[in-house]
Amino acid sequence: MSEPVRILIIDDEESFTFFVKLNLETDPRFAVVTANRGEEGLKLAKSMKPDLILLDIMMPGMFGTEVAQSLLADDHTKDIPVIFLSAAIRKEQAEKDGGMIGGRDLIVKPVTKEELTSRIETALRLKKK
Repeated sequence: MSEPVRILIIDDEESFTFFVKLNLETDPRFAVVTANRGEEGLKLAKSMKPDLILLDIMMPGMFGTEVAQSLLADDHTKDIPVIFLSAAIRKEQAEKDGGMIGGRDLIVKPVTKEELTSRIETALRLKKK
């Protein structure tokens, strides 16, 4: 069996990160680490080099967009796929924008395990190309 996909979730809502980690790890393909602050997430991204990052947009201290810019500016993290998560954007608006924000995937909360898994698989497939 191959190594599990390492996913880093950066979201200030501890209950959200807890339940998403719990749900994703019911699938042996995924190993999940969480951070509840942008700065903490950046440090983890640099040290663990995850295969994919799920990143909340609205967080205190450092917005997800700032975290994403810092990741892009660093040679060690610039190629890690990022999927933005947000409860501040309505599903209708996200669908109208093609499920993207700033050229990155966007998932509107609340999210089902099936949608999340599907979007993760797609992002990882695109990364390999």
